[in-house]
Amino acid sequence: MVSIPDFRNGMSLLAGAVNVITTDGAAGLAGFTASAVCSVTDQPPTLLVCMNRSSFAHRFFVENRSICVNVLSAAQQDLSALFANRDVTMADRFAQVAWLPLSTGAPALEGALVNFDGVITHIHDVGSHSIFITELRDIRLPAERAQGLAYFNRAYHRLGEAQASA
Repeated sequence: MVSIPDFRNGMSLLAGAVNVITTDGAAGLAGFTASAVCSVTDQPPTLLVCMNRSSFAHRFFVENRSICVNVLSAAQQDLSALFANRDVTMADRFAQVAWLPLSTGAPALEGALVNFDGVITHIHDVGSHSIFITELRDIRLPAERAQGLAYFNRAYHRLGEAQASA
């Protein structure tokens, strides 16, 4: 059996994009920071998002079923900390960032590298987490490219050169 510390140490060496995952709907506005996001298929365009079931925000996503994956730019590292901070209310989190709703109503954060807006079509519980299977309804790409933000070896890292779009 693999030990939990070994697993966590090993996973710290798997680089991941830093995302703020948001929702809005009947249950209310909520958001959290996540690196456990990946594509599933492009037919139909689908992502998966993993979230700890003990998170305060979990019920908002389960009830609302709207979800926006906001892939953070390097300039948005502070938003990662803001949406991970358990001492900051959801209202205060969203009051500190510019956002607008996309087609599902989930908040798309301004300045993100890309906003993937979708609906949770399936939820699978595995261990301590829920896996949200998310079919996309809208994608917002910015006009200008920016540097990406990754989490690797328990630290943030800037990715790529900022380039003008073609």
